[in-house]
Amino acid sequence: MSFFEPPQLITAEVFASVPARLRKEGHPSTWIDANHPGSGLDCFLEGPAFDRDGNLYMVDIPYGRILRMSPKGEFEVAAEYDGWPNGIAIHRDGRIFIADYRLGIMVLDPESGRVEPYLTHAFSESFKGVNDLTFAKNGDLYFTDQGQTGVHDPTGRVYRHTTDGRLECLITNGPSPNGIVLDPEDKVLFVAMTRSNCMWHCPLKTGGGVAKVGVFAQLPGIHGPDGLAMDEAGNLSAAHARPGIIWLLSPLGEPLYRVQLPGTAARMTNMAYGGADRKTLFIVESYSGAILAAKMPVAGKVLYSHL
Repeated sequence: MSFFEPPQLITAEVFASVPARLRKEGHPSTWIDANHPGSGLDCFLEGPAFDRDGNLYMVDIPYGRILRMSPKGEFEVAAEYDGWPNGIAIHRDGRIFIADYRLGIMVLDPESGRVEPYLTHAFSESFKGVNDLTFAKNGDLYFTDQGQTGVHDPTGRVYRHTTDGRLECLITNGPSPNGIVLDPEDKVLFVAMTRSNCMWHCPLKTGGGVAKVGVFAQLPGIHGPDGLAMDEAGNLSAAHARPGIIWLLSPLGEPLYRVQLPGTAARMTNMAYGGADRKTLFIVESYSGAILAAKMPVAGKVLYSHL
């Protein structure tokens, strides 16, 4: 018995790919040694985010790089440093905030290419390994601290760093908190719990903190989700990386659409809304270094970077 109508298919297409001149084939990487030994990956993309000029920034985790793709699909290296960048969010002033698994929250000046520390610890304790981040409309920064947590060790954390400098721990029992996004009214925080294969629905209390956190949706099959994105109608996109599906779920958790690349189980890990009408979902295919594009039914939520 099915509780919902079958989700409709949206076909993704390859928009662009990291050129050969920027690939790191054969270069040593401690991240690859730890996470994908013997794979020979020449890049591993995650964390896309658009700036006001339509440039798409993304991380290349194993080689400590922030890449920039122009609206025409041309790539260049925006920054390279000794870290493991995992996700990015762009501030309204143009600074690019980086969730770096090894170093904490970093900040990139896109003009100079300089990367500097912003938040490296929580109350003198090192982070487990930050993963993703997002800004609220008022400039508060939310981020996940995933590390190696999972169902066996549900101690992943979710933090809020307020504009007046307060660091608040909102979640302490997350089984692998990964992607993170706010609803259009900034009243609910959604967090992807990768190893329990679901997304949490976290209502934000007026006085601070969260209350009555629950499971928003459970995904079928093997582990996921990874990255999340929100449209202006409150529909949630979730990257189910291993099967190679982007699910679009209604505000009530109903599966409306599934986005796929025909003929392959693409490793789609993260995505961002872009294009002139914000109705194109740009998706990173981590293993191949490709950027996919899919036309969506509703425009993406206007992010803090574009307010």
